[in-house]
This record gives sequence, structure tokens and C-alpha cells, in this order.
Amino acid sequence: MAGGARSQVNKSHKTRYASKSSRHAHRTASLSAKAKIGKSDGGHRAAVKGTRAARVQKSKAIRDQKRAALLKEKRSSVSAPPRVVVLFGLSSNANATSVKKDLLQLLSGDDGQPTSDTIASSAYRLRTTVLEAPYGDLVACMEMAKVADLIAFVVSANSLYDNGSDGLIDPIGAQCLSLLRAIGLSSTSVLIRDLPQDVKSKSEAKKISISSLSSEMSEDCKYYAADTKEELHKFMWLFKEQHLSSPHWRNQRPYIMSNEVCLKPENSILGTCTLVLSGYLRAHNLSPNQLVHVTGAGDFQLSKVDILKDPFPLNERRGHNLMESEDMTQICQTLIPDTSAQEPLLVENTPDPLAGEQTWPTEAEMAEADTNNKERKIRKRKLPRGTSDYQAAWIVEGTDSENDNSDIESEEGNGMVLDEELENNNDPEKDEDTTSRFTEKFDEETGADTEMEDDEHMTREQIEADIKRIKNANAEDEEFPDEVETPLDVPAKKRFAKYRSLKSFRTSPWDPKESLPVDYARIFAFDNFSRTQKHVLKTMREVDEGSSTTCAQVGSFVRIHVKNVPIHIASRVCHASKAIPVVTSGLLQHESKMSVLHFSVKKNDSYVAPIKSKETFIFNVGFRQFVARPLFSGDNINSDKHKLERFLHPGRFSVASVYAPICFPPLPLIVLKKRDGELPAVAATGSLKSVDPDRIILKKIILTGYPQRVSKLKATVRYMFHSPDDVRWFKPVDVWTKHGRHGRIKEPVGTHGAMKCVFNSVVQQHDTVCMSLYKRIYPRWPEQLYDVAL
Repeated sequence: MAGGARSQVNKSHKTRYASKSSRHAHRTASLSAKAKIGKSDGGHRAAVKGTRAARVQKSKAIRDQKRAALLKEKRSSVSAPPRVVVLFGLSSNANATSVKKDLLQLLSGDDGQPTSDTIASSAYRLRTTVLEAPYGDLVACMEMAKVADLIAFVVSANSLYDNGSDGLIDPIGAQCLSLLRAIGLSSTSVLIRDLPQDVKSKSEAKKISISSLSSEMSEDCKYYAADTKEELHKFMWLFKEQHLSSPHWRNQRPYIMSNEVCLKPENSILGTCTLVLSGYLRAHNLSPNQLVHVTGAGDFQLSKVDILKDPFPLNERRGHNLMESEDMTQICQTLIPDTSAQEPLLVENTPDPLAGEQTWPTEAEMAEADTNNKERKIRKRKLPRGTSDYQAAWIVEGTDSENDNSDIESEEGNGMVLDEELENNNDPEKDEDTTSRFTEKFDEETGADTEMEDDEHMTREQIEADIKRIKNANAEDEEFPDEVETPLDVPAKKRFAKYRSLKSFRTSPWDPKESLPVDYARIFAFDNFSRTQKHVLKTMREVDEGSSTTCAQVGSFVRIHVKNVPIHIASRVCHASKAIPVVTSGLLQHESKMSVLHFSVKKNDSYVAPIKSKETFIFNVGFRQFVARPLFSGDNINSDKHKLERFLHPGRFSVASVYAPICFPPLPLIVLKKRDGELPAVAATGSLKSVDPDRIILKKIILTGYPQRVSKLKATVRYMFHSPDDVRWFKPVDVWTKHGRHGRIKEPVGTHGAMKCVFNSVVQQHDTVCMSLYKRIYPRWPEQLYDVAL
């Protein structure tokens, strides 16, 4: 049976990879003849040995670089700014105040209560700032999380055994936790308090706590017991050796967490003053020529930057607090901005009202215009008065071959209709006969004349009642939120004069520079945003490489003088600094100028009220806060046009477009909504998507009508328009039905806006005829950009 027809035949082996010798042929080919005389694979072994040595050398170089970076970080920790630890209580049972008190006493090394939140501990060789976020105040928690190097969540183990509690994380704590995730978490840890005294119960309670919190925390989050001094000592020792991570957006700009804020009167006539803020400079060097943003106040220029002596040095004797000594105001160096190189505080563009003026045309231009006019007369098109060539381009001419010659209307009612002079248009009597024959045939099939005569005698109240009756009968089909009613007292061509139709929403052209609003003359735009961002970041790197004589070095204790701050805003900032630290961040180039920003946003799950377009919200973008009136739209990646969304729908992302100062991504977004007598609520979260004034957002409306008489492909439709002039005006626009039919308007019938339509398939009597129109819309300009009093 071995050679039979049913014998087993195995597939031959197919080689997937080339042999080693063939892969190294290009290396062995260059060997000397002496090497070829020896072993056949000698050259190959030499090549492999050289490659392995190179890999080993490369790995060693990478390890040396990491070791050198780590040693540099540890050596610079002495001169680095204090590490900021922010304590967040995740439930009402968690007492973050007692944890803060114990940590400060441990760092200070004495039994007394420290007078400052920042302590230089000689025992740990570490400078630390311990802050407590107020429980339930989401805005304060958000501002503190932006500057935190370590976020320490405090929980109470008593919540595991208390039947009346919500667990380790209550609803307010869960909302705070989701907000911090949206901003971007720094390094995190959990401090567990109120554990049992005996070892076994304590270990079990800690395991249960870790198990219940692990799903809410990040993977690298560390858990510590924090009841005794020894446990806090272990936490601080590991915290000192821990490599802390921070959000990428925070490391792009220099910032100062102000320890002291005061104001100095400057100009009482203009109502401005100088706001003085002091603190450690972090992330990057700060040039006095840069603009700065004071959270809750706005963008300003600097009058000078004082570099002070470090108030919390590690090499001072224990118990000595420089903030209480006379050397507190000792100025080591003062940096004055260069007026020729200082960044101007330019917010809005100043348009030239005469920029659109035109000079008298030359003789050559007039001759060219005459030639173009003669060419246009050859193929005459009837356009509405004042219509440009681009506006006429979107109007689609009828292409149906059936009775094309009969669609010629009188000159009075042309409006938007585009007509051409046909070759046989010289015989008007022939055209009238053709039109009348088609009308008689259509009327015989539909029997529309009798019904039209009845409509002629209907009053306005009767028409409104009839429309209401038909809409109630078709209420189950009203799943299109863009449907609008045509008014009875205003002509449709006037009411919808700014709307136009699109043959295809995806491919039809729309000029982004056409008919721009006046507010677009006040904004700035980039030819290439990505290239500009690269240039701006390169400029920031040059500032970091600058010497101490031109800019303040990172890690130094500085006092900045912010000039031309309105007195009422400066007073509000000074009052807010008593509760939460005021953050002053340096701005990159162009970041004070207004433009159109687009954010990818999603409605917050805890916010129940509807979020409508063009409502006033407070936008928190990185360190910046401003007032905006967003316009929501979908994100259509296959087209340059995007459809307006009247509301921000929950459960999915939309794009919010606003007039705002330019920002360079990546940046997180927190949208707050003011509430009377209550703290602001978090309405939505997201991130910066792009800066693009040319993004086209279209508002869509649907005009509806109802078939009155139907005969196969033809139908008489009423109540879409209420005037024959409106029918003629919108005649070039295609119509469609909710059951998937497509057609066009033939002609008006009667004097009440009824019309005859032809479709590509049989129309049903209970169907609804629709017409889609589009209009480009823009965001609303904020009345007061930095009026963000919370």
C-alpha cells in the first residue's frame, strides 16, 4: 500500500527565513583571501563577534547615561525646589488635617507646630511643602493638583466597618478622583489611617483596603499605613528616594507656586497696580522678557524679576526659619526686561477699515472685464441680484432629460433659479404649449386642481391647524432634530437667505474664507501651526540654555513684579491666595493672542443639566483660566465640513470651538459651570485638539412638506413653502423623503406654495418630503475673557 493512490503524502518543508550564511553574504564577501582559505564560516563568526561587541557597548553606554542622570538628579535635589505633597481626603471620614500636622512635625523634628507649610529637613536631606486640599471643593482640589509633585490620597479604615458610610471613597471623593485623572495625575500614593492595633487585624484591613482601591488607582500607586510616627517615617524615606513623574503639559512652561502675594499701587487714574508674587521657579528658566499668566487674573508683562536668597536652605541650623528673619528680603540679583526684546502684550488684532478699498481699475483690467462680459452673454444665466460667482457655483442645475425644455419660468420669479437660453427658446408659443401639455397631463394623473382650489380659500388659522394636524399624524417619524417650520408671515427666501444646499456634504466645496464675520478680523492665524510650535519650543530651549544674567534659573527663589494689573482683579487674587496657592506660569511665544481653538470634550457623568451651544462656561486649560462660549460640532474625519451639535451629548466626544488665547498642545481641559450660591460644577472634560480658524462648522436645517396627491414617481407637495416665489427660489435644490426617495422640484402650483415634484422611485402617501439647507456658524466672542471669579 506504500505506493497506492491512498498513501499519505506530506507537504514539503517551506523555508521562511534565509540561512545565516546567505544573510551575512555581504559581510563575508569583503574578507581577505587569506581569511577565505581558512574555515568556511570564519568570516561569519568574526562579523557576529563584532556585532555582539557593538551591542554590549551600546547597552553599557545607555546604562551609564541613566546612572549619570540619576546621580545628577540626586545631587541637584539640594538646590531643587521643595517637593510638593498634596493630601486629598477621599471621604468625609478621612482626616487629612491630622496627617498634615503629623508630617510637618516629623519633618521639623520638634514637638511644636510648624509655622510654615514648607520645611527643609536636615534629617531627611529634603525640602518638602505639605498642602491639604479642602474636602468637597473641586476647584481648590484642581488648582492644587496642577502643582503637586506627589498626590497622597488619605482614606480611613473605619469606613470598611461602618455600615452608614459609602466605603473608602464616597461620591464626592470619586468625583474629585475623576477630575484629577482628567488633569493628568502626578505620582500617587495612598495613606491608610485608623487601622486596628493588633498585627493580624491590621494586615487584613490593609489588604482589604488595597484590594478595594486598586481598581481606582494607577498601577504604580504605592500604599502606606500612616497611623504611627514610624510608619510616616517609612513613607517619607521612600518618598525621598522615589523618582517622581509629572504630566507632560506641566513641564513645557515655567511656573511659580506663590508663597506670598501682595499689591503695590501703580496708577490710580487707570485703576492698575503692580502684583508682587514670590515663590520657587520650577520646570524651566524664566526670562523677564516673557509674558506671564496669573491664574484667575489674565496675561501680563513683567516690570522686573528679583532673585532672592533661598528662605529654606538645607545647610542652615535646625530650627532657623529664614522667612522670620531680616534676611527674608535680601535680593541677590535683579533682572530688568529689555524693551526691544520684550514680548508685546498683544491680545487682539487691530483691523484696517480701509484694507478692503479698491483703486480705480486700469485700462487693461477694464478691457479684460469687457471681454469676460461678452463671453458670459453667449451662455446667459439668470442669477439673483448680488450673487457672486462662488455663490452661484453651489446651485445645481437640473440634469433630468424629461421635459427639461418645459422648466422655463417667467423672469419675475427666477430668484435663485439658474436658467440657460436653450437653442429652441426662440419660439415662446411652442414653449407655452409644451408646458401646458405637461401640466394638463400631470393634473389628470394627480387630480391636484380640485384640491388646489380648496387651498386657495383657506385662512391662515386653517392652514396652521392643518399643518399641526398633519405633524401630529406623523409624530412618530420626527426623528430628525434639524426640522424647522417655514414661517407664514415671512418669505422663505428671506428667512433662509444665509442658507445654501450641498449636493454632497463630504465632497461639495465650501470656501473657508468666504463671508467671514467681523470678529475674525480680531484674531490671529498660522500658515503652518506645527512648524510654529516647533519654533516656539526651540526658543524655550534657548532660554533654558541662557545664563543667570539674562534669566532666572530654575530652582531659584524669585519675586516677580507683574505690572498693569487692574486693582479689583489683584485684590481678588490676594484674597484667593489665603486659601489656595496662586500659580503664575510663563507663556510661550504667541500665547497671548486670540484665535479659534478646538477642544475634544466629553460631558461629565455627574453633571445632569443639559449643556447647550454658546452658553458661558469657564475653561481651565493647563494653568490658564478664561471665559468662553463654546460651539459644539461633530468630528468628521472624512470631510473638511463638520455638523453643528446644539447640545453636548453624554457618552461620546464632541469638538468645542471657542474664541480664546492661543495655546500649544498637549493641554488638558476642565469645563466649569457657575451656579448661583453654590460652588462651580464640572460640566465636561477633554483636551486641546487644534488651533484652526478655517475649520468649517455648518448648521443644518430641514424643511418638510407633505404629499397631497401621489401618482407613481410624481407628487404634489404642500406646506413646505407658502408662496410660489419661494418655490421658484428653492427650485434648484434637491429634495428627499424619509423613506429614502430622491427627487427635484418641477414647478409651483397655485398661490399657497404647493409644488409638483418628481422622484426616482414610487412615493408613498404617508411619506414626508424634506429639503436640507446649510449655513456656516461661528462661536460667540466672550464679553469678559478673564472674569473668572469663582
